[in-house]
This record gives sequence, C-alpha cells and structure tokens, in this order.
Amino acid sequence: MMIPILMYHQVGQPPPKGSPYRGLTVHPSDFKRQMTWLRRFGYRGLSMHDLLPYLRGERHGKVFGITFDDGYRNVFQNAMPILKEMNYTATNYFVARQLDGGNVWDYEKGVPHADLMSIAEMREWAAAGHEVGSHTLDHPYLPNLSPELADYQIRQSKVELEQALGTAVTAFCYPYGGESPEIRNMVHNAGYTNATTTQRGLARITDSPYGLPRITVSRSTHILRFLQKCMTRLEDRRRKD
Repeated sequence: MMIPILMYHQVGQPPPKGSPYRGLTVHPSDFKRQMTWLRRFGYRGLSMHDLLPYLRGERHGKVFGITFDDGYRNVFQNAMPILKEMNYTATNYFVARQLDGGNVWDYEKGVPHADLMSIAEMREWAAAGHEVGSHTLDHPYLPNLSPELADYQIRQSKVELEQALGTAVTAFCYPYGGESPEIRNMVHNAGYTNATTTQRGLARITDSPYGLPRITVSRSTHILRFLQKCMTRLEDRRRKD
C-alpha cells in the first residue's frame, strides 16, 4: 500500500513575479480544485495523526495525507474553509517561536514577508479537528547544528507548542528536509510518533515513521500532473531508495 502525503506551504495570492520561491504559494482556487478531484476519485484527506493507522497497515482505504509547513496565516484563512467543506483533516507544522510572526528564515533569500498564525489561530486550527505539528523553534537546518542544539530545537519546540496548545504534539517536520539517522533518533526520543521529510515519493508501510516522503505541490502543478503525482507511481521514480 502506497499513500501520497501532500506538502504545501502557503495557500493564497502568489507574490510578485520574480520573487524567490514564488512557486510555494498555491492559489486557493487551485487548492480547492485539487481537494475536490481527489474526493471525486473516492479519496479522503487526513492529518498525519489520522493517517498513521494506514501507514502502519492497521487500516486500509483510499486516503492521502495533507501537510502544511511553517504555519502560514493564509492557510488558516484560505485552506481551512476548504478543508471543512471537504471534511478533511490536515497537519500544519509550526515554528514555535514565530507564532504571530513571519518567515524570518527566508528574508536573506529575498523571499517576501508572509504572516504566520497567532497562538489563537493555532488553537482554532486545532479546535477545527486539524493537527499541530512541530517545525522546530526557529526553522534551522538541523544537520548544521551541534547535536545538543539540534536536540534542543526538537525537544523544546514540542514543549512550547504543547504549553500553548494544551494538548500533545506528536508530529514533526525537518526544516529544509535536513535530517540524518542521528536526528531521526532525537525526534523519536523526544516523544514524536512520526516525522516528514522533503524527499519525494509515496509513503509505504515499510518506511520509517521518522522518514516519511512527501509530494510537493507548487503553484505551477496543473491538475493532471497533480493527479498523476497522487494516483500513479510517478513520484516513486524520484525516490532515493
């Protein structure tokens, strides 16, 4: 059984042409079209928490994972109503010390500022049935940190998000996809149950729950290619293993 886990960032009006990483902003109408077509084909969108029984082989069905990196406010504004309409759940990976802040890690690359959700919005996201995951404290590339600092980013972000939320945070996402066997062990030892990467491919039951591949959905992903990515083995051609 192979399961697509979708990776989004922003859902809103794309920044001006020429802006770095402009492709990581998907227009709301495109997002709705993507969710609608998967539903028409009998698929159900799930958060990582809800997807885990399928990834472990305990449940079977036509499902796919929905994940958002960074906790952008436009996901709250534009994607959440669509998810509600479809009766889907999703996971958003929050940068714990940038709640109500912005994508400061992108500024030096020339990426325009984008607002991130506040604590109140994050709580509303969770109250709507969606999952809050961790994307570290500050969005660093973990392999560049000392083991002590990497472990702190992983553990403390869980603590701070749980304190803000009042419930357990069990999903993790590696910023920039930066991970290693040692970092995966840190995530496991910190108490997370799963972690997603930026590696391309469909998730399999045989995959480590701390190294789950995803399907990148960008601004330019037209609907036919989107469906190919989700419903065929197209993305598996890009797997490294």
